[in-house]
Amino acid sequence: MSLNLSLQQIVEQLGGSFTGNPETQIARVGSLALAQAGAISFFNDTKYTTQLNNTAASAVIIMPEHGALTTLPKIITDNPYAYFAKVSLLLNPVNKATVGIHVSAVVDSSVYVPASCSIGANVVVEANVVFGKNVIIGAGCIIERNASIEDNTVLEANVTVKYGCQIGQNCHLFSGCVIGNDGFGYAEEAGEDNTKCWVKIPQVGRVIIHNNVDIGANTTIDRGTIDDTVIEEGVKLDNLIQIAHNCRIGAHTVIAGCTGIAGSAIIGKHCKIGGAAMILGHLSIADNVTISPGSMIMRSISNAGTYTALMPSQEHEAWLKTAANIRHLTQLTDKIKTLEVAIAQLTLQNQSKPSKNK
Repeated sequence: MSLNLSLQQIVEQLGGSFTGNPETQIARVGSLALAQAGAISFFNDTKYTTQLNNTAASAVIIMPEHGALTTLPKIITDNPYAYFAKVSLLLNPVNKATVGIHVSAVVDSSVYVPASCSIGANVVVEANVVFGKNVIIGAGCIIERNASIEDNTVLEANVTVKYGCQIGQNCHLFSGCVIGNDGFGYAEEAGEDNTKCWVKIPQVGRVIIHNNVDIGANTTIDRGTIDDTVIEEGVKLDNLIQIAHNCRIGAHTVIAGCTGIAGSAIIGKHCKIGGAAMILGHLSIADNVTISPGSMIMRSISNAGTYTALMPSQEHEAWLKTAANIRHLTQLTDKIKTLEVAIAQLTLQNQSKPSKNK
């Protein structure tokens, strides 16, 4: 249930400062374009000045240098977007789960469940699982043997945590994600009739998830083949991401939806990876790297910066011509080299001829 707070009450809880009527009532958050009376919005880019001038919001969160752009009541802070997120959480507190174990849950007798935990309907908890305090396990989750889940972590409905995996404190795993499934590992060999076949490689590592990690719906993180797959402190993963075996994702990296990271890739700290990016296996990505959406990363990246590996969209016929030109680049390069050699020879011949001027 949402709350109704004054600007002064918000600032008292979240910091910052305000100008305008301190009793301005805020019941919800909204965008500049669509907000109505009773809503608070945020402004952090002058390209949205027209929207700021026309907004129906009752108040706005704004940086000090932009304060003069509006006469609306405002909260002044250096990071309006992050402050806006905190206001949204403040106005929309998360419903508290009912503590205890649902009657339909199946919990192995070897497992101690602290009284502060919530185990939902149809949950299955296998032998020797370890729970911290205030853990919330949503309906239909499966926690396999020897896994551990530390304090204040939330698993929404239908999350699967495979055997031996470890999840740290204050993590949030959204519905349908799978932690610790077998990695895609096979060795090729010749069969009895000399036809090639595949032999499955046992995946005996774990997935280790550090504290304060969010993992989006239907994201999958494979266990290691031998060593562990590791997700470090503060990582934020979107929906529908695939992280393969033996990967390591550095602290505070964020990865957008539909990204695929192949086995044994090492991603640095504080990286930003756009949606649908593909990162090949056994690569290393340095700290503070930004990868544009849809990029295919085929080589390691050793320096911080922004990297893009995709072709801009065109009309289909134009794209076909561009693709054809790319296919012929080698031939064109060879022709240019041949012409450069011919020009150099002609220049040399002209320079060696005696001058006709007397």
